[in-house]
Amino acid sequence: MGSHLADQKLVEFPGTHGHTLAGRLESPPATPVAYALFAHCFTCGKDSVAAARISRALTEHGIAVLRFDFTGLGQSGGEFADTTFTSNVGDLIAAADHLRVHYAAPSLLIGHSLGGAAVLAAAGHIPEVTAVATIGAPADPRHVLRLVDGHTAEIAAIGSAWVDLGGRPFRVGHDLLRDLADQRQRGAINQLDAALLVMHSPVDRIVPVENAREIFDAAPHPKSFVALDGADHLLTARPDAEFAAGVIGAWASRYVTAPTSIVHPSPRPADKWPEQGVVRVAENGHGPYGQAVKTSRHELTADEPEPIGADSGPSPYEYLLAALGACTSMTLRMYAERKQWSIGRISVELTHSRIHAEDCANCATQTGHVDHITRTISIEGTLTPAQHDSLLTIADRCPVHRTLHGSVAVTTTLATSLKSAA
Repeated sequence: MGSHLADQKLVEFPGTHGHTLAGRLESPPATPVAYALFAHCFTCGKDSVAAARISRALTEHGIAVLRFDFTGLGQSGGEFADTTFTSNVGDLIAAADHLRVHYAAPSLLIGHSLGGAAVLAAAGHIPEVTAVATIGAPADPRHVLRLVDGHTAEIAAIGSAWVDLGGRPFRVGHDLLRDLADQRQRGAINQLDAALLVMHSPVDRIVPVENAREIFDAAPHPKSFVALDGADHLLTARPDAEFAAGVIGAWASRYVTAPTSIVHPSPRPADKWPEQGVVRVAENGHGPYGQAVKTSRHELTADEPEPIGADSGPSPYEYLLAALGACTSMTLRMYAERKQWSIGRISVELTHSRIHAEDCANCATQTGHVDHITRTISIEGTLTPAQHDSLLTIADRCPVHRTLHGSVAVTTTLATSLKSAA
């Protein structure tokens, strides 16, 4: 490998349980040709030898890589005992959402050990993925159950147990064992809609190489296998990690940098960008209520808070407050510029609640409940009394505020024609 000139940036984003996840984004000096996600092994973390070396080496192929700690590990929030294989998959989807919104969606997923099983399961939930690479991955996530042999009775009796995993103690919860037992990984591999690279060491003592054969046989084409001859499971030797990175970079370039040559289905209509002024909302598969919100140039995520939803994004009412707050701040800034007033930074804090109508002095309705929004505007610097009163008046004239107080007609149609049941 050549000299490492990658840019490294610390990033944070909410995971599937709402805890803040910590990651590192390695980017090449020039504009990336693609973005990738790296999923580490069971208890390794984003700064493991394999994760760090492979991510940095891939930047020399023009690929930017986000590696992060799963919930309960490393610098990420949450408790390891509360995590499951399914929550790890959810964390990967959340990481992809973060890349999609702030950079570009990942077209390449790389998974090491159990992380390899996780990327195989997550690939179907990230529509932009065109290539998946696994390193020392088990064919079935239930392989992890072997690591807790001798503790299952204790976990069943009290809900969790401290287990030595790789020389470190971790508290393993019953939810993990139950979740692993429910996994049906072969189906996810059978339906993989991306090119697959399976890498495995023939002398791997943690996950035997037979697992690579099972993954390879279950996957559809295009697929490739590369033996990491002589490497240990964790790729602790630098030459092994760099060899793996070099192979992945060369292989992935066929799929992530030349889209016209990829045998891949055309994007579904829901995946296309809407026209200017149109907002499209569609389920994204993240939890029971997760939504992808697309405008002509931006994509956001909406969800319901836990326990109703997965809390993967702001709720609809939080977006409503955001719209009013943003409109208020913009309107005040435009007004101040028109008046040539030198005012400081504007910020708006809002809350929404339902109150009794009789408790609302300014409401036309005096019975039942009404929606109540509080809006607190802060402006840095000193205002004269006249400026204060003018800005307060102008705040109520922002277009979103006027829409909320006006008569709004919503016309609803079904885009899909329905046929009567026979």
